[in-house]
Amino acid sequence: MKQLHKQSSINHRRDEEILIPQTPPYSPKSLKHPRSLPRSINYLFKEQRLLFIFIGILIGSTFFILQPTLSRLGPTETHPSIPKSFSNNVVSHTQEFSVSNQNPIHGKMGRVPVGIGRRRMRIVVTGGAGFVGSHLVDKLIGRGDEVIVIDNFFTGRKENVVHLFGNPSYKTNVMGTLNMLGLAKRVGARFLLTSTSEVYGDPLQHPQKETYWGNVNPIGERSCYDEGKRTAETLTMDYHRGDGVEVRIARIFNTYGPRMCLDDGRVVSNFVAQAIRKQPMTVYGDGKQTRSFQYVSDLVDGLVALMEGEHIGPFNLGNPGEFTMLELAEVVKDTIDPSATIEYKPNTADDPHMRKPDISKAKELLNWEPKIPLREGLPLMVNDFRNRILNEDEGKGA
Repeated sequence: MKQLHKQSSINHRRDEEILIPQTPPYSPKSLKHPRSLPRSINYLFKEQRLLFIFIGILIGSTFFILQPTLSRLGPTETHPSIPKSFSNNVVSHTQEFSVSNQNPIHGKMGRVPVGIGRRRMRIVVTGGAGFVGSHLVDKLIGRGDEVIVIDNFFTGRKENVVHLFGNPSYKTNVMGTLNMLGLAKRVGARFLLTSTSEVYGDPLQHPQKETYWGNVNPIGERSCYDEGKRTAETLTMDYHRGDGVEVRIARIFNTYGPRMCLDDGRVVSNFVAQAIRKQPMTVYGDGKQTRSFQYVSDLVDGLVALMEGEHIGPFNLGNPGEFTMLELAEVVKDTIDPSATIEYKPNTADDPHMRKPDISKAKELLNWEPKIPLREGLPLMVNDFRNRILNEDEGKGA
């Protein structure tokens, strides 16, 4: 019986041990010292965090203080006649310039004080591998701008820009003119269209002013180019009036200089290439039709003045010096080979009888006029053609 009671007592104690929860002994938290710092401030002082915060504030303040000064310390403007922001669509016959830059220009451009650098621009030049476009690209690159060239090489040549391939400021692509207008609209850039004197057709006004609407055969053999340029001007003005795109329009007259295609069909390049190759110079018709010839650097200066100015245009950009085709042939003979001969062929359809720009508007509003006469500019072109024709002949001989 005692044994049974003892066993029961043991079982009862075991049940108590199971039912009673085993809680840890109570240990009251130590009270914070009344003078201890707040938790956030105490966190800052640990592991030198406050020092790093002050250093970060100092670096940030220094950047924002010096940034406006650094932005003015770009490359100095060694070529005052270079455009601020451009894009060109010049193929063999000179076409559109459209402009895209990081900082769209609105309103009148002020003069940059001497000693203060200009802001570097991002510039799109369509047709930048062409005759005029490649010269413009050279000047923009030389000024320190970043240039993106768009060209399909239909009449442009890779050789015109190959010397820029190692330059980090030079890029290439292929796009359309209409897309460039759309791009100018989206990014708020200024758009320059390089149109042509061909919009005047076979003019009945002489010399031609910008107010003259022209005399163009819309279904003639030359109409594709003539009307194409007239349509380009229409689109440009539609984007300006309808969408507020800032635009400029230049009408370019006959231009010559280095990098022209050797066999592009234009009269100056035809005469020069034929005279160097000892071939007869081809004159179409009686040779009494007139043209005006400007050197390429004069044209680039005019485009610069137009792009940086506040006037939309259109503006005639050409040299008012007027020559008949026979007079031009004589200048080429005097420059290359006095014994060169002339071969007459039937005239082409819709060939303009006269072509001479009235540049009074450009003189007044752009403060621009050409400086290089034909007899000074032609030898520069001849040297370029001689070198290229010689290399061409050597390649054939090999």
